[in-house]
Parts: sequence; C-alpha cells; structure tokens
Amino acid sequence: MATERDYVLGTHDEELARLGLQHRVWRPVVLDCWGRAGLTLGSRVLDVGAGPGYATADLAGIVGPTGQVVAVERSSNFVRAIEQKCRSHSLANVKIHELDLMTNELPADSYDFSWCRWVASFVTDPRLLVRKLSQVLRPGGKAIFHEYAHYLTWRFIPRLPSQERFAQEVKASWAATGGKADIGLDLPTYLAQSGFVVRSAVPRIYCVGPSDYMWQWPASFVGIGLARLQELGRIDAAFAAHVKEELAAASARPDSLLITPLVLEIVAAKLS
Repeated sequence: MATERDYVLGTHDEELARLGLQHRVWRPVVLDCWGRAGLTLGSRVLDVGAGPGYATADLAGIVGPTGQVVAVERSSNFVRAIEQKCRSHSLANVKIHELDLMTNELPADSYDFSWCRWVASFVTDPRLLVRKLSQVLRPGGKAIFHEYAHYLTWRFIPRLPSQERFAQEVKASWAATGGKADIGLDLPTYLAQSGFVVRSAVPRIYCVGPSDYMWQWPASFVGIGLARLQELGRIDAAFAAHVKEELAAASARPDSLLITPLVLEIVAAKLS
C-alpha cells in the first residue's frame, strides 16, 4: 500500500481544505455533467479515487436511499475524512474501500456509473484503470471523467513568466512520479480499447478575473504546489516567494485575467 507521501500534493489538512474549495468551485459544472449523463435516484455509483469524499457526499445525496455510492481511496487520511463526512451527514448509502487502484481489484458489482476526477492523470497505468472500470460497470453503464487535456493553458493576462514556469514544473513533477498531466488526450483511445463508446467529450476551460470564484481554483493551488516543488528540490525559496508576490499583485488588479488549465469532460458508455 502506498504511503501518504506518495501523493504528489500530500494528504495534510491544508490539502484537505484546498480540495474542498476546488470541489465547491467545480460543483455546478459537475452536477450539470452528472445530470446530463443520467445519474439519478437509485443509481449505483463507483467513486474512483474519492479523496476526502466531497463528491462522494454529493453523489450519495443524488442517488438517495435506494441507490449506493462505493468510494475507493488509497489514503488512510482521506478514508478517515470520508468516514467522518458520512457520519456528520448521516449517509447510510456509502461504502468505503481503502485500496490502490493499480494493485488491487475494484469492488465487484454491476455499477451504473463510475466517477473519476483528476485521478487518471496520477496513476502509473491509466489504461489498466480503464480496463478495471470496464470489468465492474454493467452493459450500458457510463464512465465519467474530468481530466486535464492541456495543463499548460494555465496563463495570466498580462502574461506572468514565473507563473508559466511554475505550471511547467508542476507538470514535470507529476511525470516524475509516473503520472501524465494531459491524460485526457489518451482516454478516448483507452476507452475504445476496453469496450466503451464516448458519448460526449466537452472541453472545460475558463477565462476569469480575480472576482470570479473560478479564479480561486488555480490560485489556491499555488501555495501548496510551491511548497511541494521546494520539497522535491525543483525550485528554491526565492522563486517561490516571487511567484507568490506575482500572484498577489495579479489578484489585486481588477483587469487581470486567468486562463484555466483545460479539463476534458468525458462520458463513455460500456457497450457490452
């Protein structure tokens, strides 16, 4: 089983809080995606790489008492967070499995849906992950993904070269641990190879100002990302301080614009 430090960004309290903000920012987009995919009362859903369970709780509310959410997560810290969330929200329709997506089998069932957000980009063999999903989804069941397709669309206007270097270092650090930031470009091929047909593929990219809630998604990542890059020896303290100062200045300018990393929203149906 992997250790907590095997997580590229860690599983500490600061990361838990950042993931919560990230989920709140993306929640309207995600709810719309799930609705269009047909996820509804009574659905059985596999939450793949569930993290601290923010999406798990939303899924449980949608499928209701006649449905079920099975959350799989390898981090003990995150599993404890899911358990606490289930207790505090009185969620009786959630099952939690602590497992590694690469080395363990997925809980056997015939799921109606799987949900996978920013997970395929971090596993060492995303093709294997797709094959495993094909084994547990029922015929006609749908695999839903939100994964990066072009991470380096992350840009500021006016351009900030240090921010661009930061994004490049982040992408390189993920590759160094066996991940692939732009995995969304490969997923349609992997899905076809495992008996899926892509029903929709929607690019999710935004150009926002400092007052827009979406600005907080990448902006909140910068501090944690810089700290992790320093731990890895990829950047020094002076560069980290400069990036923070640059971001603060951009955030204070009402005419600043931020282009977000391109996320590909994929809904694919299992043929048989």
